[in-house]
Amino acid sequence: MIYSAGRFGKELSSDTRTAYQRDFDRIIFSSAFRRLQNKTQVFPLPGSVFVHNRLTHSLEVASVGRSLGNLAGEFIAEKYDNDLSDQSKQFYRYDLYNVISSGCLCHDIGNPAFGHSGEDAIADYFKRNQQKLKSKFTEKEWDDFIRFEGNANAIRILTQVQTGKYEGSIGLTFATLASIAKYPCEAAASDKKILHRKKFGFFQSEKENFKKIAAETQMMIESSDPLICRRHPFVWLIEAADDICYNIIDLEDSHRLGIISHKECSDLLLSLISALDTDETDSLKGRQNLIADKNEKISFLRAKTIGLLIQKTLEAYRNYFNQILDGSLDRSLMKLIDDSRGAISVLKEIEKFSIENIYNHYSVVEIENAGYNVMYELLSHFVEPVLKSDRSQADDKAVKLIPAQFLYEDGTDYQKVLGVLDFVSGMTDNYATELYRRIKGVEIGMRR
Repeated sequence: MIYSAGRFGKELSSDTRTAYQRDFDRIIFSSAFRRLQNKTQVFPLPGSVFVHNRLTHSLEVASVGRSLGNLAGEFIAEKYDNDLSDQSKQFYRYDLYNVISSGCLCHDIGNPAFGHSGEDAIADYFKRNQQKLKSKFTEKEWDDFIRFEGNANAIRILTQVQTGKYEGSIGLTFATLASIAKYPCEAAASDKKILHRKKFGFFQSEKENFKKIAAETQMMIESSDPLICRRHPFVWLIEAADDICYNIIDLEDSHRLGIISHKECSDLLLSLISALDTDETDSLKGRQNLIADKNEKISFLRAKTIGLLIQKTLEAYRNYFNQILDGSLDRSLMKLIDDSRGAISVLKEIEKFSIENIYNHYSVVEIENAGYNVMYELLSHFVEPVLKSDRSQADDKAVKLIPAQFLYEDGTDYQKVLGVLDFVSGMTDNYATELYRRIKGVEIGMRR
């Protein structure tokens, strides 16, 4: 499998860090990453009880991904010891984990405020306004809007150059960019029945950028029109790290908030630990009893569960590595872990329990409804005005609220609307809510 230290834009750094270490640092210091601290993961923000937001989730996924990348790198270096150059062995042993942890850091960087309800609001805005808007765009451009997708938006954020900004955007290596291409196809090719095409991975505006990423990392081309690639082998590790974290940590958060009982949470985690490694269960119960604080007891079980899942997903990566390389694997690693003791059944039980008791909890549904309405109304306020050549005074005032880097006044209608989407999707939950309240007249006055 091919990795590449090449990147969009010029490489200005000549320090002792590798190109892949610089990727990690560039993401950490980027404003797009910092904004994740105020984007909802599952539960409403902020609150008196600590729960995860998109930033803390991404940091934890990066931690799990680093472990997976380190173990996978050792496996690849040993398996192909006679076939790899010294430079490649060096990469897999000492740099693959940097690529995987960097990819994990930015896997959610394209998600709009309010998570999936924000995505739904953006897509629904265009569907509902089809008669007024569709004729202004090509069929493929329109597909980008009515199927708006955070994964595709991540590639845009990480590669496109905004008005007045430096070339190359954040300037990540092609290896890191390929690692987050979970759905390496354009919108027209998306198909919910096919894993790597369940959603889509790039907008038409970034199609040439994606072709460059695919060529530099030698991703397999499944179709040229519509453009469809097979996943790069690094993607599976990032997907696994994300799956491990959200399957387990949402349970911990819901326990902290009192949404589920201590017994329910503890029993589910112990069942999974037992299914992953029976020998651990009895000793764990004894060690857990030494901890008085209930939240700490759950944190202890969560840590053990994640450690075991890292081992099991790495085993699946090794066992199915040939299918990963030839592009034929069609199930995520979490669905391929050793099921001899019923681990997959327990994971399904946790997923079912989470849907019924966590994701449909009143507080979660409430914020999803509120977020949907906020995002929908912001688009209603900005999209039509930017498309008008003869603007009213009210249209002009609306456009003046859009920062200069998001305005493409000399561009196509598609570029103008993408600028609005860049502005709105990049907002934090709080900023989007505040702006909504101000343009609706709910709150009036100078900002502090």
